Amino acid sequence: MILEMEKSQREDNEKMTAEKKQIYIVDDDESICRAVKLLLDTFGFAVQTFASAGEFLNSVLKNSPGCLILDVHMEEMDGFALQQKLRAHNFRIPIIFISADRTLKFPEQYLIAAGAIGFLQKPFNDQALVDLINVALQKEEKPRIKTETEYNKKEAADAKI
Repeated sequence: MILEMEKSQREDNEKMTAEKKQIYIVDDDESICRAVKLLLDTFGFAVQTFASAGEFLNSVLKNSPGCLILDVHMEEMDGFALQQKLRAHNFRIPIIFISADRTLKFPEQYLIAAGAIGFLQKPFNDQALVDLINVALQKEEKPRIKTETEYNKKEAADAKI
C-alpha cells in the first residue's frame, strides 16, 4: 500500500514537472538570478539560470519552448546582442528585458521590433514580471493557432469563389 502511494506521488510529481512552463534567466548578477528563480519557483515555473549569454547559448537547444528573461547590460555579450544572435539563427523565444539602468527608456515599438514582450526596471514588481511571462507564454503558443486560423479563413474564402 505504501509503495503504491509513493509510486502515485512520483507519477504526480513527474506529470507536474512536464506541465511546468520553462523560464530561462540570463543575468550576470547572481543575486538577481537567485531571487527571480525563487520567485518563479513559487509560481510553479521550471527555471534555469545562466550567468552569461555564452552560457545560455551553450546550454539551451534551439527552439526550446519557454520564455527568456534577459539582462540588458552584461560583460561579454549584452542582452541586445544575444537577442540579435538568437534571431539571426532563427531561435524564436519570447524575451523580457530587465535592467537596473534607470537611463534606459525604450519605446514600445522598438521593443516589439526587437522581438521583446516587455521591459522591466530593476527592482521590479513580482506580479508585473509574472504577468509579462504569462503574456509571453501565450504569445509563444499563438503562432500555431493563428496559422491554423488563417488557413481556415483562406479555405473558407476559396470555397466561396
